[in-house]
Amino acid sequence: MGASLSIAVLMLIGKLAAYFITGSAAILSDAAESVVHIAATGVAGLSLWYAHRAADDSHPYGHGKIAYFSAGFEGAMILSAAAYIYYASVRALILGPELQHLGIGIIITAALCLVNLALGSFLVYVGNRHNAVILVANGKHVLTDMWTSAGVVIGVLIVNFTGILWIDPVCAILIATNIVVEAVRLILRAFNGLLDQANAAHARKIIETLQRAVDERRISAFHQLKHRETNDVIWVDVHMLVPGNLTTAEAHDAVTKIEDEIESTFDTYTVHVTTHIEPDEHDQAHPHGHPGLPDPYAGKNSLT
Repeated sequence: MGASLSIAVLMLIGKLAAYFITGSAAILSDAAESVVHIAATGVAGLSLWYAHRAADDSHPYGHGKIAYFSAGFEGAMILSAAAYIYYASVRALILGPELQHLGIGIIITAALCLVNLALGSFLVYVGNRHNAVILVANGKHVLTDMWTSAGVVIGVLIVNFTGILWIDPVCAILIATNIVVEAVRLILRAFNGLLDQANAAHARKIIETLQRAVDERRISAFHQLKHRETNDVIWVDVHMLVPGNLTTAEAHDAVTKIEDEIESTFDTYTVHVTTHIEPDEHDQAHPHGHPGLPDPYAGKNSLT
């Protein structure tokens, strides 16, 4: 994250230099996005440190959810950059742009674009590999910056060869629109993460493992399955039904093996499975079911 912040500062210096040389609204919009990126990277770095703090009695599930706050904040910062770009571009359209030395500006911006492409791709790769929401969000922000720069290069090149000055602010408006789309995606991901939106692929893996155990008669049934994830950690809660004549030790041994199988299906995650063991005479043990306890996968489990 320190490298990302250092490069972000370098980007800002380079883009401001290109703007002062050319007077291009498109290049100014690119520089504005870099200002936002520096602020967002600082928050991301702080969040990454906080997310890795150990669980304590105040946060028994750890501190990983701050990653979603960081991603949402970064999305909001990107939106603020887009708003400024719209303002500067419309103003340039109304007043008329005054451009000069476009060739130098194109070279500087293109070089910075390539640096951001390399950094952003690396951050997204590492973030996806380790299920690190903060790194993915920061990487996507860097790539958004890269696409902004690429659009600026194309727009300024067109202006340089055609002499049509209004293309410069129009190009900046198009860039701002692309930034808004990426910002909304980041905010939605943060929103869904904070609300513990279930991962359908994860649910399928867990249900298949449990159903296989039922088919092999290692347990009688299962229900009340719930799961959630934060970064690279998955928590699973499930009720497993076993024959009533099993001893506590035998029942524990049976469900522990199934828990291990669930954990082994997620190579890149740390998985915590909590099982509530019940007798297979479930209706007798719980004649009123589990009042107030919803069963989100009812109909997909073995006890319906």
